[in-house]
Amino acid sequence: MAEHNSSSHFTRSSTAAEPFGPPLIGALLRRPWEAVQRHILERLHGRGFDDLDAAHLTVFQYPGPQGARPSQLAGQLRISKQALNYLLGQLERLGYLERTPDPDDLRSKRVALTQRGVSAIAVIREAVAEMETLWAQQLGPKRFDQLRNLLVDLDEQT
Repeated sequence: MAEHNSSSHFTRSSTAAEPFGPPLIGALLRRPWEAVQRHILERLHGRGFDDLDAAHLTVFQYPGPQGARPSQLAGQLRISKQALNYLLGQLERLGYLERTPDPDDLRSKRVALTQRGVSAIAVIREAVAEMETLWAQQLGPKRFDQLRNLLVDLDEQT
């Protein structure tokens, strides 16, 4: 007998495509994020930021890189310093940010968004707000608020 789940579309039987059963919480969180990411990139590209790709979104994710030291940012994003420096170099060449001397430690740098970077983040936030509106319509405002509040609770506990 199949286990009952309030989200009946996730109670499918195991198939060749899902040899380990229905998706677990990681996949259930990842799939909506991938939809948000696709929407963000569509909006960015539609507004002239067509030089950005999914890897760059890592640097722009909330709360954003403004004022951070690259080493701190790498830790916050959970990527290697080398990977971050590669992304920062790309974004710097594309005109989204600069690495400026750290006034507290002249041996270090700080990330400073350019106007182009600030504009890109504004488009990103608009795109995410559009997804929130769509999901609130699909789920209904009450269920969407519950989802958002549960995610806020989880965020505060992690």
